[in-house]
Amino acid sequence: MSILIYAESQNGKVSKGAKELASYAKAYADKTGQNVVAIGFGIENPDELYKYGVSKVLNVTNETLKQFNAEAHSEAVKQAAEKENANLIVISSSNDAVYAGPVIAAKLDAGYVPNVVALPEDGSDFIVKRKVFTSKGIAYTAILTNIKVLRLFKNSFGLAESPVDGSVEEFNPNIDLSVYETYKVVNVEKATGKISLADADIIVSAGRGLKAGENWGMIEELADVLGAATACSKPVADLGWRPHTEHVGQTGKQVAPNLYIAVGISGAIQHLAGVNGSKYMLVINNDPEAPFFKAADYGVVGDAFEVVPELISKLKTFKSNH
Repeated sequence: MSILIYAESQNGKVSKGAKELASYAKAYADKTGQNVVAIGFGIENPDELYKYGVSKVLNVTNETLKQFNAEAHSEAVKQAAEKENANLIVISSSNDAVYAGPVIAAKLDAGYVPNVVALPEDGSDFIVKRKVFTSKGIAYTAILTNIKVLRLFKNSFGLAESPVDGSVEEFNPNIDLSVYETYKVVNVEKATGKISLADADIIVSAGRGLKAGENWGMIEELADVLGAATACSKPVADLGWRPHTEHVGQTGKQVAPNLYIAVGISGAIQHLAGVNGSKYMLVINNDPEAPFFKAADYGVVGDAFEVVPELISKLKTFKSNH
């Protein structure tokens, strides 16, 4: 028996999410005596997965399959699971994996649990802890099927190096490529930030409180000082102040960084639904009654145009002294 992870990559490079999956799978494999296998599509640096406990990488090199398609990738994962006799498949909470997860489970006749935040509990039953109700609650779910599919919540386990001697094997699943005719990618809008929202440990986000798109310079500067990604609320993206790739919330990207800084965002329930998985939230707003303060771990009541520049100055001084 083995544990299989669906290791996503960006331009051939293993994503941070894939490394977290490997860390999670390896920790559980050490308890159960299993080995960890990864399936990836066009991975160029499989050694990055060996660092986190993956002993074998099944690398799909077919050029067509490098483009995500839920049906094609799910079928490839199914065939990999059958080849490696995997009884546990672990996937990330990326936009692609969210679509692929239920399809993978259906193909394998497996139980499927999303938003998992911890290793399965010890005992006769396979029970996992997961977030529910847009991260406002916790549920413990038992999976009774022989094969299980878990979708790991972002940043819930972290990275833990556990180097092994790994190997890479070219994998050519039998896929009907006509599924790519169902829909075609006609345009890709790439985020322009230095750090992607998916990989960011810190996110600096802003809303209509900044009054205009030209005022975003201080947000970008704060993000640069912190080594953070930038994001925005839905109204900001709709107004064209920032690209839609930065829109976070229920109808945008759902994020779960270690620190989420919200500047000039009131905290509507739709926005909170996409960010309240963050470990810590800091809110800067001049309205003390803003709903965001009820959900935040830390809050600063004040004018963003005064608070943010002062924060940047203090951070720069701190960094220069340490």
